[in-house]
Amino acid sequence: MSKVKVISFDADGTLVTPDFSQAVWYEGVPSLYARKNGISFQEAKAFIEKEYQVLGDHRIEWYDIKYWLQRFGLGPPLAGHQQILEGYRHRVSCYPEVAQALSSLSKDYTLIVVSCSTREFLPYLLDGIEGYFARIFSTVSDYGQVKTPEFYLEVCRQMGVSPREMAHVGDLWEQDFLAAKQAGLKAFHLDRKGERKDGSSLVSLADLEARLLSQ
Repeated sequence: MSKVKVISFDADGTLVTPDFSQAVWYEGVPSLYARKNGISFQEAKAFIEKEYQVLGDHRIEWYDIKYWLQRFGLGPPLAGHQQILEGYRHRVSCYPEVAQALSSLSKDYTLIVVSCSTREFLPYLLDGIEGYFARIFSTVSDYGQVKTPEFYLEVCRQMGVSPREMAHVGDLWEQDFLAAKQAGLKAFHLDRKGERKDGSSLVSLADLEARLLSQ
């Protein structure tokens, strides 16, 4: 059995709470749309949310703030994406166990990030913890796709390891767990709310080290 050498982490919802991204997408963008079109925030938010849902998170545009600002006519000079992101950077927050878990795991494994978040978001999401990671991959910005088994195999090639020598952990069942597992990685689903109740998902990154050693 191959020993895991590389651990890959999703970012949003795994290392960092969704607060920042939720604020950008569901407060920042609707606020700009409301201001531009002279409608209430609630009207703007309802319209924006519907547009997000129609596109769906299997399309790479769903993750691209520049795409949405252009689609809604919210580009400069009204406001650029940088202004929106900066306006909510105070909402970035790591989960309580993350720093300790990364510090411990980094002693024995090479740590990387594999995220669907775009390059615009990642410096904010990883602020203060980016030093733990040897590589940071944005599936959307770097490869124009969401997480698929083929993408995980490409990451393995980039890192110079076999799939069995890489583990991935994330909070999305299909993209983080099933796709990574299908690629042959040691995949771990992070279910912080305990919703799956199947006994196999992690409820905290603090449990990851023990699970790796037990496999």
